[in-house]
Amino acid sequence: MTVVGTEFTAGLKGFRCTLRRTDGVVVRLPVRRWHAPARGADRWMLTRCAGPTLDLGCGPGRLVTALAERGLPTLGVDISPEAVHRTLSRGGMALHRDALTRLPGEGRWRHVLLADGNIGIGGDPVRLLSRVADLLEPGGTALAELSSNGGLWRGGARLESPDSVSPWFPWAQVDLRSIPTIAAAAGFTVRSVRRGLRAFAELQLPSDRISPRDRLVPWSDPADRKW
Repeated sequence: MTVVGTEFTAGLKGFRCTLRRTDGVVVRLPVRRWHAPARGADRWMLTRCAGPTLDLGCGPGRLVTALAERGLPTLGVDISPEAVHRTLSRGGMALHRDALTRLPGEGRWRHVLLADGNIGIGGDPVRLLSRVADLLEPGGTALAELSSNGGLWRGGARLESPDSVSPWFPWAQVDLRSIPTIAAAAGFTVRSVRRGLRAFAELQLPSDRISPRDRLVPWSDPADRKW
C-alpha cells in the first residue's frame, strides 16, 4: 500500500470531504456517520458478530466501541494515527498498523469488518480478502460494505476537503454483482447480502480451511516470534 496514513485526516477530524477517483467519479463521504454512534444499517454487521472481531480501517471507532459495549473482544486497525487516537478516546481498542502487515491474533479472529467501503483498501479487493482470510479462523466471516451499483472499479483516488487535497492513493469499489467472483478468488463464499442504499455482504471461509497458525512453516524472522 502507498497510503501513508494522512489521506483521510480531514474526514477523521469531521470536515466535509469527497473522494475523487481517477475516472472522474466524485463520491461524497459520510463523515457524520463515521463520528456518530453505530446505528441504522450498521446493525446488519453488528448483529452478525458473535466472537472476537477485527475492524480494518476502523476510522473513529464507532463499530469497535459498539461491539465492545456488547462484551465482544474487538480491535480496530487503521493506518491513520488520527483514527487510532479517536477510537481510543471513545474507549475502544485500536492499533496503528497497515492492514496488510502482520497483526495480532492471525488465524484466530471470528469476524473481520470492512465497513464504509474499506474492501477498497489498497486497490486490490482479492488481495485484501486473501489477507482477511489469513486473519480469520476456519469458518470465520468477513462483513463487507459494498457499493449499491457501479460494478468493479480499481484505480487511484484522493480525498478533497475545503482546505486540503490528499495525494493520490490506490482504491477500489466492489458492488453486489461483482462480490461473488471477488470472494471466490480469495477462498470465500457469499453467505448473505443486504441490498439498499447501503449494501453489505457476509462472506464465509470453509470450516475445514487450514489456519495459518496451524501451518508448519519454519520461522524466517525472529521478530515474528512475539506473535
